[in-house]
Parts: sequence; C-alpha cells; structure tokens
Amino acid sequence: MDNLVTYILIFILGSAIGSFLNVVIYRVPLGKSIISPPSSCPKCGTKIKPWHNIPIIGWLILGGKCAECKEPISVRYPLIELLTGFLAVAIFYKLKIFDIFFIIDFAVFATLLALSVIDFDYKAVPDSLNLLALTLAFFSSADVLENIKNALLMIGILSLVRYYVSYILKREALGEGDIIVAGTMGALLGVKLSLIALFIASVIAIFPSLYIRFKNSELELPFVPFLAFATFIVWYFKDFFLNLWSSIYG
Repeated sequence: MDNLVTYILIFILGSAIGSFLNVVIYRVPLGKSIISPPSSCPKCGTKIKPWHNIPIIGWLILGGKCAECKEPISVRYPLIELLTGFLAVAIFYKLKIFDIFFIIDFAVFATLLALSVIDFDYKAVPDSLNLLALTLAFFSSADVLENIKNALLMIGILSLVRYYVSYILKREALGEGDIIVAGTMGALLGVKLSLIALFIASVIAIFPSLYIRFKNSELELPFVPFLAFATFIVWYFKDFFLNLWSSIYG
C-alpha cells in the first residue's frame, strides 16, 4: 500500500511538471517568459483559474474548451501531463529511490520531451533548453568528468557523421540541435550505449521517412524526438543493451 501511495505521489509530481512543460513548450520558442504573465487563453486572454489548471483533471473539467470563449484546448496539453507523470513513475521504478540523481534524470528526460514536441512544431529546438538538458546530464552520475568526456566524444562523432552525410546527400543532414542532444546522450549513456541509441533512433525514423517519401510530401521529419525516445529506451534497459554489446563485440 505504501508503495502504491508513493507511486501515486510521484505521478502527481510528474504531471505537475508536465503542466509546466506545456508552458515551456508554448512560450520558449516565442521568446516569452515562462514565469509571467499567468496562464491564459491564447484567444480571449482570460486568465486560467487555479482549479482549471490542475493537471489532466482541469482539461476534463473544462471539457477541452476555454471556460470563457469556448475555444478548443488541444488534447496535447493533458497528454503531455499524463506522459510526464508516467515518465516520473517509470524513472522512479527503475532507480527505486527519490534522490538527487532521480531529480536530475527526470529533469533531463522531461527537457528532452519538451524539445521533442518543440521540434515537431518548429523543426528546430531552442539552444536554451538543449543546453540545459546537456548540462544536467553532466551530473547524472557521480563521475562528472567521465560524463563530460563521453558527451564531447558523442558530439564529435555525430559532427563527423553530419559532415560526411551532408556531403553525400548535398544537403544538411543533421541540425546543430541534434548534435547537442547527442552530447546529452553521451553524458547519460556513455559512448557504447549512445551508439546503440543512435542506431535505434535511425531505425525507428526510417518508417515515417519512407512514408513521407512514398507520399511525395515535403514535410521535414524532426530527429530529436527519435533521439530522445531511443535514449530513454536504452537508458531504461541499460543492462540488457550492455550485455548485448558484450555478446557482439566481447
């Protein structure tokens, strides 16, 4: 029973952070402050009442519409809150302790989630959030210098890949934002696991890429969401992937 209560509290905390992420996702790309003014309807400007701002529940109370002008509120808002809540629970389930490393790991992945959504919206990510994730990842374990070294190695590796692939394709293959995310991956996972995560991200991205090409669409596919998702998979199942690496390469 105590464990259930703990997980519920962790979920509530995570979903509350998810509510804040919604503010970050909306305001940071527009260059707006994430502190003030208080949340309001983008259409009519009505300030959102505190009980309407409760994660997930507030959206349900409002029926997905502004209380004043009835402008639809995207379902993405409660989904991000829900996803961030589950993210917090998953990380706590793995670490089994609420300590500074839980806070840092959760903060890194929450920031990567925000970057992923922004990348979908704008096909670019703000350096402020990207560098925040990288800086936090330096402190994701006690061996900070090793984390920094791995981050620099991954930044160098992906930069090299970028130069070669861009030359072959005669167009920009990877953005600078992707390279900074690679640094975050290196700090979190180390070089070996980061390479596995890069491979997984590339494989997953193949399918929507082929669909876009099949449709002859000019839609640009963001890569940060795939990097973030693959990083979480490899981080969560770290032991499995380390054993896999050892079985292949010794």
